[in-house]
Amino acid sequence: MIDVSAAILIEAGAIFIARRQDDDLCGWEFPGGKVAPGETPEICLRRELQEEFAIDVTVGGFVGESVCCYGARTIRLLAYDCHHRVGIPECRVHTEYRWVPLSDLAGYDLLPADVPLAQLVLQRHLAEA
Repeated sequence: MIDVSAAILIEAGAIFIARRQDDDLCGWEFPGGKVAPGETPEICLRRELQEEFAIDVTVGGFVGESVCCYGARTIRLLAYDCHHRVGIPECRVHTEYRWVPLSDLAGYDLLPADVPLAQLVLQRHLAEA
C-alpha cells in the first residue's frame, strides 16, 4: 500500500482542487503526493505543495483517510487541514487548479480516493454552519 497525503485547503468558503491528467489518472483531486520513506504526511504536504504549486502551507489536523485501488496499486490517502501561508499558486504538474465554493464541490469529477474525503469535508462544513 502506498501512503499519499492530501491537502484540504479552504479559504473564504472555497476549497482548493487541482486537475490531474497523466497516463494513469485523470480528474480533480485534493493536491498532495506520495509520502517518501522517513517522511511524515505533514512534511510531505508542505514539500508537494511547494514543488507542484509554489505555495507554502501550514499543516493542521488530520481530516480522514480513504483506501482505494487503482489497478495493481492500492493507495491510502491521508487528508489534513492546511492553511495557505505564502505564494500565488501556479500549475507545475497539474493542468489547472480552482478555488471551488464548497457548495459546488460535488459537481466536480473527483478521483475515486478523493470522493470519501470530499464527503467528510462537506459533512463537517454543514455541521459547522
